[in-house]
Amino acid sequence: MNIEQNVSLAQLNTLGVPSVASHLCHLTALEQLPDLYRCVESLSLPVRVLGGGSNLILKPDVHALVIKNELTGIRILADEGNAVFVSAKAGESWHEFVLYCVEHGFYGLENLALIPGTVGAAPVQNIGAYGVEVGSYIEWVDALDLKTGESHRFNQTACRFSYRDSVFKQMENRYLITEVCLKLSRQFSPELSYGPLQNLTDTQDLTAADVVAKVIEVRQSKLPDPQQVPNAGSFFKNPIVSESELWQLQQHYDGIPSYPALGGFKLAAGWLIEQAGLKGQSHPSQVGSYEKQALVLINPARAGYEAVAAWAEHVRKEVFAKFGVELEAEPRLWE
Repeated sequence: MNIEQNVSLAQLNTLGVPSVASHLCHLTALEQLPDLYRCVESLSLPVRVLGGGSNLILKPDVHALVIKNELTGIRILADEGNAVFVSAKAGESWHEFVLYCVEHGFYGLENLALIPGTVGAAPVQNIGAYGVEVGSYIEWVDALDLKTGESHRFNQTACRFSYRDSVFKQMENRYLITEVCLKLSRQFSPELSYGPLQNLTDTQDLTAADVVAKVIEVRQSKLPDPQQVPNAGSFFKNPIVSESELWQLQQHYDGIPSYPALGGFKLAAGWLIEQAGLKGQSHPSQVGSYEKQALVLINPARAGYEAVAAWAEHVRKEVFAKFGVELEAEPRLWE
């Protein structure tokens, strides 16, 4: 397997942060896995698995073997009438996979359209939007254990999914995901309880394509194209507070958005940031909070790690000072 050295990652992360990987290789076929594991053993370096680069913060130098996961392919494993089992290799574009499923009448993922990244990254973060999380549809995940060289199949329970979390994130870079299988439905049953999707509830003859179109419209109205304005999407997790903490906040901030969640109530991080006066504001480096959606951290001048970290810390401090609520960053940090 060809291992490149001192490779720029600037074009491989959607935040546009300048960074150099000491070693990088491209995984394009499952047959490469034995060679890949031998390389991991011989180099004795930390391993970092790279998909679409959409949920990362990079330090200037990443001293590691970066594996660019480029495995592709989609398979229909079983069609049981109402349920369809469809799998995709980890390097497939997530958005294109959602479109493929909708076009073939496999339903459930419509609200997750236009989320950047790859299929392999989806279970790591347990990606979610508008009341839907991918973990509830995942049947199994195949992955290579980069410490032992053994392949494993994780069922939904073994994946340990929770809000923006999974076993793959908890044991980050231990496993290289190769394929993901999802159990989808032949019956279209839309989830329209969140935000602007509620406007579709009275639509006659609503289709999955209609929901996808609305999701794309909403996301494009709030989220900049990383090719035009570098960003990592939603930068902070929506914090979860207890019922008593929510009650206290409601006494001071009437109309604070909240949703029931496991362990309490989920607050809208974007609303908190906007109310803290940071929407459209920026660091001298131009790193800042997007003018159309405060939750999105943008990096138009492609500034480095230090500027990104400084703005993120500023946002955390301002939100905590105003609301007493801690924000946690979604993107993973590589160094």
